[in-house]
Amino acid sequence: MSIQTDPLEELGHELGDAIASTPEYEAFEEAKAAVEADDGVQEQISEFRQLRDQYMQARQMGSASEEALQNVQAAQEELHSMPKMAAYLDAQEELTDRLEAINEAISEPLEIDFGGEAGGCCHD
Repeated sequence: MSIQTDPLEELGHELGDAIASTPEYEAFEEAKAAVEADDGVQEQISEFRQLRDQYMQARQMGSASEEALQNVQAAQEELHSMPKMAAYLDAQEELTDRLEAINEAISEPLEIDFGGEAGGCCHD
């Protein structure tokens, strides 16, 4: 028994493969691997997440302070200033821009924006 592939699904797979071979995707994967392999960056990510989670819990309970928010922002700035993390964020932004352009190219002939926030005919 043979499995028949939908031509649009096949094109989707081809598009995925093409995206995976773009310089933007390759740079993103390299930057991601560098961030994941760096213990210092991973430690800073953990510290940031812990501060953020504590702040969010305090906020939900109505006890968040301006100082706690400033601590979260400072930890985020410190994390983002780390060279490997900055390279990762830049690569992520470049890939996102490329994917948005691809989304626009797909959506344009359909006059539908599947990936954006534009409302359709029936959503208020």
